[in-house]
Amino acid sequence: MNAPSPSATSARRSGVRGIDSRLLGIYLNDHLAGATAGTLRAGHLARTSRGSALGRAVGPVAMEIAQDRAALLGIMRDLGVPVRRYKVCAGWAGERLGRLKGNGRLVRRSPLTTVLELEALRLGVEGKAAGWQTLRRLSAVDQRLDPARLDTLLERARRQQSTLEEWRIREAETVLGAMENRTGGA
Repeated sequence: MNAPSPSATSARRSGVRGIDSRLLGIYLNDHLAGATAGTLRAGHLARTSRGSALGRAVGPVAMEIAQDRAALLGIMRDLGVPVRRYKVCAGWAGERLGRLKGNGRLVRRSPLTTVLELEALRLGVEGKAAGWQTLRRLSAVDQRLDPARLDTLLERARRQQSTLEEWRIREAETVLGAMENRTGGA
């Protein structure tokens, strides 16, 4: 197997030493697909829990998740990374299909639905934070990336993780504790 020629390798690079623009485009579009699914899932959870303590906690997080998706699109624009619509559609479709899971109920939400949605959001925000960290490290070699902006996004993701984890634990204890009481502890 032959190694790619230096000219082929440099053709893939963004002009910034060490960053492969083709791979960066794939990476950012994958994050955009996840951000699309996360934005939809967070908005759905905020709507279904509106008026409750959970809704008051998750509503602002859902708005921030939507803002973070917009920030990702802005970063992609700044880097000249084209949006791959098929990946956005895959994120949208995956989130919608996730709502069709069997939960033992035909029309109502299962008590576990909120727990699982909080877990999915928590994992999504963790992935988003990893993406911001990667871009933050790349900002050392690519002047198009604003380190202060990325620090702000990373700190916001950490706050979101904390809020989601707090509510995930509360909901899991409430639901699973209630289930234990219904089954007589068995």
